[in-house]
Amino acid sequence: MLRLRAVCPFSWRAFQFRSCSCKPLITEMIKCTDEGQIFDLIQKSKAILSEKQVECAFNILWQFQKQKTSFLKNVECVRDHPQFITLHNLATSQTEFMNDDTLVNVLYLTQQCATETHDLLVEALVTEAWRRLESFVKLFVALGPMAGPEEKEQLKSTILLMSEELTSQQALAVMGAMEEMESRNSHLNKKIASILHKHLDNYKPIELLKITRALIFLHFQNKELFVKLRELLHSYLKISVIPSEISILVYALSILPSPYLDEVEISRIEAVLPQCDLTDLNSFATSVLRWIHYDRTYLDNTTGKQLKLLQKLDHYGLQRLQKCTNLNLLWEELKSLKGDWFAESLLEETVATLHRLMDEINYKNVAEIASFLSRTNYLSTLLLDRIASVVLQQTEKIHPFAILPIILPFSILNYDPPQSDEFFGICVQHLNSYLSVLDPLMLVFLGFSLATLEYFPEDLLQAIFNIKFLAKMDSQLELLCSSLSMRVQLRLMELNRAVCLECPEYQIPWFHDRFCQQQYNKDTGSMNGAQQQINKMLAEVLGGTNYVKASVLTPYYHKIDFECILDKRKKPLPYGSNNITLGILPKMHWESNTQITGSTLPPGAERIALEFLDSRAFCRNIPHLKGKSAMKKRHLEILGYRVIQIPHFEWNSMALSTEEARMDYLRECIFGEGKS
Repeated sequence: MLRLRAVCPFSWRAFQFRSCSCKPLITEMIKCTDEGQIFDLIQKSKAILSEKQVECAFNILWQFQKQKTSFLKNVECVRDHPQFITLHNLATSQTEFMNDDTLVNVLYLTQQCATETHDLLVEALVTEAWRRLESFVKLFVALGPMAGPEEKEQLKSTILLMSEELTSQQALAVMGAMEEMESRNSHLNKKIASILHKHLDNYKPIELLKITRALIFLHFQNKELFVKLRELLHSYLKISVIPSEISILVYALSILPSPYLDEVEISRIEAVLPQCDLTDLNSFATSVLRWIHYDRTYLDNTTGKQLKLLQKLDHYGLQRLQKCTNLNLLWEELKSLKGDWFAESLLEETVATLHRLMDEINYKNVAEIASFLSRTNYLSTLLLDRIASVVLQQTEKIHPFAILPIILPFSILNYDPPQSDEFFGICVQHLNSYLSVLDPLMLVFLGFSLATLEYFPEDLLQAIFNIKFLAKMDSQLELLCSSLSMRVQLRLMELNRAVCLECPEYQIPWFHDRFCQQQYNKDTGSMNGAQQQINKMLAEVLGGTNYVKASVLTPYYHKIDFECILDKRKKPLPYGSNNITLGILPKMHWESNTQITGSTLPPGAERIALEFLDSRAFCRNIPHLKGKSAMKKRHLEILGYRVIQIPHFEWNSMALSTEEARMDYLRECIFGEGKS
């Protein structure tokens, strides 16, 4: 799939400028609020659409897609709309009249709308792009990511023929494309790097950062070039007075080999801190933490100046949050923040600020605040209750595609708001009329999120678990990167498992045996330190290693840390020769799809699952069990287990600081008794 983010700046400003010269139709397009209005305009005006108006239509359609996260884009319903086909045919006939920007934009947008690579429009666009390649190097960026091995070699050869004529900006564009393609052609890399080196004095700070990132990513080795880069970054840093520019320079320096700052540069950073927003402060903190890590790793001498600078960053970050009086302005600074510094230093104060500005949460920003809570794993019942209240009061104003991000924190953090049935019901009802046209990936994530909350709307499940839907989703998975594709497949499996276990009356079949076997065959099954401790102590508590199984797979492929069986008198039963080697995943020792143990156990006996829960199983701020861990406990209980969960904060507490205390803890959990 084409990825041309570097050369396709889809800005609304561009449309506002063009509207003056491209007649009223583009102005009408800009005013559209959804895909349907755009398609209505195309239907009315298809006989007179110019290539600029075609590009504008493509661009606005993609703007609607860009408002959604990567797995919410309803590309299928856009692609299959009759008027998209009209737009597609018009673009095909106008390819040779398009200017370079239009050609690149339409090529990118067509690919993003999931059009097949052999499609006539893509073929026409690519043919035209190849025709212009020798004159317009930036099309290398458009063609590179979608090219096959032979085409990539042809592209690289073309660039090597033309490299002497490249301008500084063209060389920068080619370097970006090489990074996108993960180029390992050392000859080409050296050639482009030498051109960049020649033009290095002409680049702005943000361009120097792009070059630095690309060189590091491509594992480029050239001491002389890195020395020159470092000199330029330091020289810019000594004269710059713009906070955002200084943060860019500092970040670039921090990712170079052997990063360092002198006293003058640290003073310059300190001088601009009062003017910095949270984005700049976070960038500075990331760089400083990288320096501290480097010093500890290589020099074993963390300087007091770096720690002092980190303290000042904390101070100004907290100060900025405390002075904030506008939720929407705050969100502009928060939406891209991530990393250890923010989580450790500012998260509590950020939530306090959101509490203070909570009345400003409305239908326009409710999905953004919900996404923030999902991302940070912070359970704030006040904010979640406010989110639910806004949805209940303003449902009709909320875009259907915002429903998933709204539901997500409730699912992840395992929280039911007041009037939970009404809240989840109205969310699903708001989507019902869109089930046939919504993006398959969105439906899978939505279904899983609701299942985590023990909510199983039949219409939604029937929309997902049918042959037509699954075939449609399969075709879409082929267009995704491998990590997102795997994530979708895992969520579909987990949803399938939840429905089979919790809603057998729906008669939805389990069809993930092969997928699960493939996944678990890759699992090494290694244990962490706490699990190894528990395994050893369980053997002592139960009477021997043959009374406990480790790394057990259940029907439907839940993996549990440890399993043991007690008879009706609460005496452990041995597994005998079937016990497994520590750390190796076994084959399932139950029959697949068996929900309850039934006759596999002696009368009155019980099967016990023991799970060690690390910090990932709990909310960040309080020891509240998150949704996936709570759902797993439900499933194991349905399968006939008594589930014992051992939280990390209990196992590592002062109360359990001795082996004897831990042994007593395990006895109490298993037998309901303390010291024997």
